Amino acid sequence: MTATTGGSGGAVPPQEHAAATAEVPAPVREPSGPPEEAAGTQAAAERATARAVEHLLGRQDAEGWWKGDLETNVTMDAEDLLLRQFLGIRDERTTEAAARFIRSEQREDGTWATFHGGPGELSATIEAYVALRLAGDAPDAPHMAAASAWVRAQGGIAASRVFTRIWLALFGWWKWEDLPELPPELIYFPKWFPLNIYDFGCWARQTIVPLTVVSAKRPVRPAPFPLGELLPPVAHRHPHSKALRAPLDSARPNPPRRKAPATTWDGVFQRLDRALHAYHKVAIPGLRKAAMRSAARWIVERQENDGCWGGIQPPAVYSIIALHLMGYDLQHPVLRAGLESLDRFAVWREDGSRMIEACQSPVWDTCLATIALADAGLRPDHPALVKAADWMLGEQIVRPGDWSVRRPGLPPGGWAFEFHNDNYPDIDDTAEVVLALRRVRHPDPGRVDAAVGRGVRWNLGMQSKNGAWGAFDVDNTSSFPDRLPFCDFGEVIDPPSADVTAHVVEMLAAEGRAHDSRTRRGVAWLLAEQEDCGAWFGRWGTNYVYGTGSVVPALVAAGIPASHPAIRRAVAWLERVQNDDGGWGEDQRSYPDPEWIGCGASTASQTGWALLALLAAGERDGKAVERGVSWLAQTQTEDGTWDEPYFTGTGFPWDFSINYHLYRHVFPLTALGRYVHGEPDLLRHPQGA
Repeated sequence: MTATTGGSGGAVPPQEHAAATAEVPAPVREPSGPPEEAAGTQAAAERATARAVEHLLGRQDAEGWWKGDLETNVTMDAEDLLLRQFLGIRDERTTEAAARFIRSEQREDGTWATFHGGPGELSATIEAYVALRLAGDAPDAPHMAAASAWVRAQGGIAASRVFTRIWLALFGWWKWEDLPELPPELIYFPKWFPLNIYDFGCWARQTIVPLTVVSAKRPVRPAPFPLGELLPPVAHRHPHSKALRAPLDSARPNPPRRKAPATTWDGVFQRLDRALHAYHKVAIPGLRKAAMRSAARWIVERQENDGCWGGIQPPAVYSIIALHLMGYDLQHPVLRAGLESLDRFAVWREDGSRMIEACQSPVWDTCLATIALADAGLRPDHPALVKAADWMLGEQIVRPGDWSVRRPGLPPGGWAFEFHNDNYPDIDDTAEVVLALRRVRHPDPGRVDAAVGRGVRWNLGMQSKNGAWGAFDVDNTSSFPDRLPFCDFGEVIDPPSADVTAHVVEMLAAEGRAHDSRTRRGVAWLLAEQEDCGAWFGRWGTNYVYGTGSVVPALVAAGIPASHPAIRRAVAWLERVQNDDGGWGEDQRSYPDPEWIGCGASTASQTGWALLALLAAGERDGKAVERGVSWLAQTQTEDGTWDEPYFTGTGFPWDFSINYHLYRHVFPLTALGRYVHGEPDLLRHPQGA
């Protein structure tokens, strides 16, 4: 295996980092260079910090928020076009703009990846190919022929994920009978029953409920063209098949698959799926109609004020399809608002291309930007910080959402990730917003204290029974949803993670609750979750660099001394995986392949995470910190930010990667600010708890 290259230093081949995953004694910290060299690093850091502050201030919206583009992969753009084709509203301008973006993302081998520099991915390539066919690209065009040849070599449509085959089934390119069954009666499962909808993570729940309606209805729109070129090799088909001329015929490209033994969980769920297929044929009509109506009501009740569902694109797309199948016409206020919300996910670029964001991150970006500016020395009553605080205060959610199913008596008080997502506030944003608000000297401190109090109370109430925190729900750890044949699209549950738990612990410590028994349980869980190599797994950022960069500052804030063995192991690991150019990077391939752990081209965001951990651990004068700070100063662009094509955010580990375009700025600035000004001490802030 070879590593990707890029950035100023490129990636380090995984084999050269093999020692980074083994437990070795923590090395003696190498001191920094001569005093004049350290002074030069300090001066460079101060200049870079000043430029970065100016750049970030210039990006603030007049209302007080920040939002960078949220880049994922071309399946968002392809599915947007397929939705418009299904509804009969696809127009030439939107189609050509989307196609231009999709073409720009194609790799030299004809495939599409799910992250920058990554390998070709089958489902993304199939969906991108179909979208370009919708845009009029001929199947024999060189870029299309290369894509279809690669798809065939990978096993064709049959080897793609379930969601891709659902989209193809909507147009008769795949048979509904060959998809896993998802009955709408699921909506009636009680909350204590296995596989009830609240056993799924909120993002999966919002997607699965509308798909139960689609699965029951099994709609098929006329196929605008055949897709025989995406069938597997001819040897898999009957020699007289008409599949190359028809959208799909009886010689469908779905070779039989051997069932797992009935004594295994996989075997049990495969047989359950076959039973559900049989049930589809004999479902009681009255019960099925009632279940679909209940699912539709559940969907409508969760539509946000801006027309979207959950603030994310996939549930919105499937909710629109489901409600349309239930009789809602496109001019109905619910669907009209839903379609308008999807238009707001479009980023129109200067070259005329159109990229669809899977989600938008204004609350997350704003709290991180506020922290970065404050830690970089901006005075706490600066108008930009006060304006940001005002906006964040207005975004606090004060009504119950789906989380209250498991915590019915807990008063609300969290923050969500997006502009509008009152049903699904998240624990991570709430912790970071509190940390941001405590950095601002607001003219109404009582308002801030009240909001912080509600947020802290809500986060404490969302602690899972093992002492840690998940992102959206409590104890969302059932092992059953992952085993469903339907659920092959990534994470479908929301167990506690080290990075979220760390942010909550850091926030609680900042609020003077370091010795609270609930904080100590979180600390104990984090210490137990440390990997043998000294790092922590990163659930919502890539990957061990993110986990470690989150946990070490939290443990130190909670009173764990820098001399603690866990901290020393983390420092030693970060020093071992530092790239030769002085930065840090970790590729998305570190999720499925241990050889990639800690390996990747240096990036600004990941270098920022590593520096935050090292600075918290007392390593400011160490050689690793000096080299990291120098790398940030040297790679900063003239306008005060950093280039970062690599994806360092995580939606689902390996399955769904994210490039948060503001990460490249806020995390390096935070690290530089703490290098220049020292660690923030919020407990001595006039508004501290």
